[in-house]
Amino acid sequence: MKQGDLIEIEITDLNHTGEGVGKYQGQVIFVPDTVIGDRLQVRVIHLKKSHAIGKIQQILEPSPHRIRPRCIVADKCGGCQWQHIEDEFQREVKQHQVQQALERVGHFVDPVVFPPITGESPLGYRNKATYPLGFSATGQVQAGYYRRGSHHLVNLNQCPIQDPALNPFLAEIKKDIQARGWSIYDEKRHEGQLRHLSLRVGRKTTEVLLTLIALSDDLPGIEEQAREWLERYPNLVGVTLNENPERGNAIFGSTTRAVAGRDYITEIFAGLTYQLAADTFFQINTEAAEALLIAILDRLDLQGTETLIDAYCGIGTFTLPLAKRVKQAIGLESYPISIERARINAKINGITNVTFIPGEVETTLPSLTVTPDVILLDPPRKGCDRTVLDSLIQIRPGRVVYVSCQSATLARDLEYLCQKGDYELQEVRTADFFPQTAHVECAAFLRQQGTDML
Repeated sequence: MKQGDLIEIEITDLNHTGEGVGKYQGQVIFVPDTVIGDRLQVRVIHLKKSHAIGKIQQILEPSPHRIRPRCIVADKCGGCQWQHIEDEFQREVKQHQVQQALERVGHFVDPVVFPPITGESPLGYRNKATYPLGFSATGQVQAGYYRRGSHHLVNLNQCPIQDPALNPFLAEIKKDIQARGWSIYDEKRHEGQLRHLSLRVGRKTTEVLLTLIALSDDLPGIEEQAREWLERYPNLVGVTLNENPERGNAIFGSTTRAVAGRDYITEIFAGLTYQLAADTFFQINTEAAEALLIAILDRLDLQGTETLIDAYCGIGTFTLPLAKRVKQAIGLESYPISIERARINAKINGITNVTFIPGEVETTLPSLTVTPDVILLDPPRKGCDRTVLDSLIQIRPGRVVYVSCQSATLARDLEYLCQKGDYELQEVRTADFFPQTAHVECAAFLRQQGTDML
């Protein structure tokens, strides 16, 4: 097999990035935009030592799980990978992928993995959207997502996976930017002003926050335009400007100011009120996150006497509802702004038995003098630093809940805790936070061996 060959294959699996997996003459081939059961004619476009990359030329026999995408640019836009796969089968695949990661990476035998918990709908669920900006060939302002594997912008006027309340903003804000004559950032030359448009909505409150991310604070007429937007959109509660003068692909800079209205929206989560700023991390699927929290509370069966530590707590999304069910809660977070928001959110909700400690978890966790009954871990995709796991083994909480958005690093860390510590994996609850994509959220439950906890 060589590059450029035209071959026929059947897709037998989906990998963790969402690509179909097939074989030809013993060689593994990854093909985007496919589903298990597809029989295809494929062009080999790239050869590597371990695998090849193919591109669909013709669908010879479609999979029974293939459907028509519900977005007209699904085959171009990089925002979704699985719009062509029926929703129920997406969830089956995600459950299987978590199972496989635990077995192959973590070396667990027959781990208990539950089918994904879901939100209200596999469409219209995203409570935040951040779009890079650009110009078309004719000079029109564009906003959308990059074509997969490129920096070619696919222009959008609506998106079926974002909250429908955000769609009216997308087309109209682009026209206003065009009329104002604001320049668009060119990453190669590091020139121009506007880099991204960000929209955030409260699913329960319907409040919307509009943020422009710019190279500098110099946007002539921004105050006047912001006031016009507030008058035009009744559910818009604030317009903010974020300044990001750095090169690179980081979206938000460190400075954000309110141009008009508030610099945050309020959201109701698990019956509590939260303030969310433009750059605040908050789960993108509010309803699915609530469902996972309910599953965690149900599994923990807290009695109100426990001490709980929430490592990587963010703004207290899970910390605060958990705090209402324990004697004492402690949140650890490295991002100072998130700690400030967490404290505000605790005060808003009258929760006084929680303490938020700023600093890297690698440093703050081993320095604590309390002995927790439960530790909740919710690290970034790369998983926990080894020093965090060693600290946890030293502290020896009776129960551990590990929340993860990357099943491979979850499996790696769970294996370490079970081999080096005296823990056993009881079960893993999966949650479909990101329908139409290959991403899956997990909550793994561990207990000390030989105990009746959990």
